[in-house]
Amino acid sequence: MMHQPGDTRVFPKFTKEQLAVLSPYGTEREYAEGEYLFTENDIVDSFYVVLEGKVLISRKGENETVATHPPGEFTGQLVNLSGKGSRHRARAALPSRILEIPAGSFQNLASVNPEIGDVFISTLARRMRQSQAWLRQQEKMAALGKLSAGLAHELNNPAAAARRAAEDLREESLKAQRSALAHDERFTPAQREHLADLERELTEGSRTPVLLDPLEQSDREDELTDWLEDHGVEDAFELAPTLVAAGLDAERLDALTEGPESLNNEALAGALGWLGATLILATLADEVGQSTGRISELVRAMKEYSHMDKTATREVDVREGLESTLTILAHKLKKGVAVEREYAEGLPKICAHGGELNQVWTNLVDNAVDAMDGCGKLKVKTSRDGGEHVLVEITDDGPGIPRQIKSRIFEPFFTTKGVGEGTGLGLDIVRRIVRGHGGEIRVDSTPGETSFKVRLPIDESRRGLDDKVINESEIEANSDGG
Repeated sequence: MMHQPGDTRVFPKFTKEQLAVLSPYGTEREYAEGEYLFTENDIVDSFYVVLEGKVLISRKGENETVATHPPGEFTGQLVNLSGKGSRHRARAALPSRILEIPAGSFQNLASVNPEIGDVFISTLARRMRQSQAWLRQQEKMAALGKLSAGLAHELNNPAAAARRAAEDLREESLKAQRSALAHDERFTPAQREHLADLERELTEGSRTPVLLDPLEQSDREDELTDWLEDHGVEDAFELAPTLVAAGLDAERLDALTEGPESLNNEALAGALGWLGATLILATLADEVGQSTGRISELVRAMKEYSHMDKTATREVDVREGLESTLTILAHKLKKGVAVEREYAEGLPKICAHGGELNQVWTNLVDNAVDAMDGCGKLKVKTSRDGGEHVLVEITDDGPGIPRQIKSRIFEPFFTTKGVGEGTGLGLDIVRRIVRGHGGEIRVDSTPGETSFKVRLPIDESRRGLDDKVINESEIEANSDGG
């Protein structure tokens, strides 16, 4: 079957019939495993068609594999036709037999067999478009990173100042209320002291609101409203929620109406009005402080997430990175995702680029939430895998990955999301980052459970060894072609 120019596959394959047509235009060469067809230092003036074996393409100066060519696929056409130096290197992953077609012979081939020439040309056009799209995406991410860093820095100072101001506002409001009580002639000195003690108990203790389920909250408010109305307190319906939130009930308020220093209804209404106003002032100041504290927490998480002002490679606590990521994505998780954490005790730090690893966790968690449609259970687990590696597992209880696309999910530009919803670069970036750290990633998926497992070396010196393991693993995973 002839591939037409409209063929949308990134790496189309020639059929046996097409390879037979190509054969007279080139020379067959054999390459041992690990031998390079060309590197970034070579002048490439030929096309390379894989007849047997497998060829891996990696970027200039990097070890990570960006493309794999099984039998029937070809490489070299991009640099050959562009007339520029190669930014990639091609290496035989297995003992391979390659058809090398010189550029001059290709011109004759294209004129005699235009359909085969179209396969080369259309593939070149697609690869150039997709390379440009990938570069644009990288530029956008870099710009977004700079913007985020600047925004985090600018937010930190005013957020800290607002938090300090909220604390000062709380203290000054309480001082003003206590001063007003001290000069309130409606109460005896003993009654003022009793009210002041109650106020301090409620405002200087734990600032965590009393959390009740909605039904219990409503019942307590109704009960206290009835008590207040029975004692002649106006606006009882508005005052009751504030007193209940502070932990007061009818039994506690009975103490104000009993004993030698008991308050009559008129004095009781004034006392509870003063107490309610004081509690509201303290609560509002606490809310301002908690809100600005949340901003500071997000800024801290952003700094940890992006590892601002830190060297590219350093000792990284995987658990801290995961927690920073979960904080950043809290807006998506709180809609209906229950997070289960299972962190191994005493897990060693690893030598890594923390910001890049957090990109991995973000993509995996974000994809898991999308897979569950925003509602389900997300499990984040860390453990030590043998003596030299850390294992991170991110598991969701979504519908799973269909078997027919499971082998393609790490391909660049492959996405199952709708138009405009995904670039298809997320998992490709994840794979590149993990491999750049000398690690490996795999996915296990069945209906109701999908688990991405990231295995990372603890010691940076093991990266070279792990790269070999990764490439061999990739060879086995792709040995069926495709």
